[in-house]
Amino acid sequence: MLAGDNGSGKSTIIEAIAVVAGFNPEGGSRNLNFATFDTHSPLHERLVLRWNARPRWGWFLRAETFYGMASHITQDDDPVAGVALIFPDLHNRSHGESFLTLAESRFTGRGLYLFDEPESALSVHGLMRLSALINQSVAKGSQFIISTHSPLLMALPDAAIYELDASTGIGLRDFDDLTSTVLWRRFFDDPRSFHNKLL
Repeated sequence: MLAGDNGSGKSTIIEAIAVVAGFNPEGGSRNLNFATFDTHSPLHERLVLRWNARPRWGWFLRAETFYGMASHITQDDDPVAGVALIFPDLHNRSHGESFLTLAESRFTGRGLYLFDEPESALSVHGLMRLSALINQSVAKGSQFIISTHSPLLMALPDAAIYELDASTGIGLRDFDDLTSTVLWRRFFDDPRSFHNKLL
């Protein structure tokens, strides 16, 4: 898990890993090639990945480009070589339901899965479904690298959590010591008082 404030570099790192691993910088599998607007960082040019065994399957999920990826899949409807027939319909559901449908149909096999802030589409119940899927997939030998603000995801069993901070850099942290965990606990202890301090 990559944790940290907005602008700390979580998404940039996830994107760089995805590009070096052979995924489209806008998301999808290694076989989905589409582009809407090229904004990816050059960090991938300085990154080297070392594999014990390179996974044969995987997926890069970016919340901000999910709609474009879903559109590409829908439009690639060639009856011989298109991918539309092998994917669920991702446009006739809510954003969160589309994401969970994709996850439950494609992220269960052994592979490498890179998620950039998947919680942006999901309710608490949706995050619980995703967490269950991640646990099942990890038990089969999958690896997940996730940038997130979600305490529910950061608290997954056996997750290694790296917190990115502008002043201290990147460090391995316990869930209880994360800045976001401390702030959420203060909020839940006394929501009204928490908001009054912000005014």
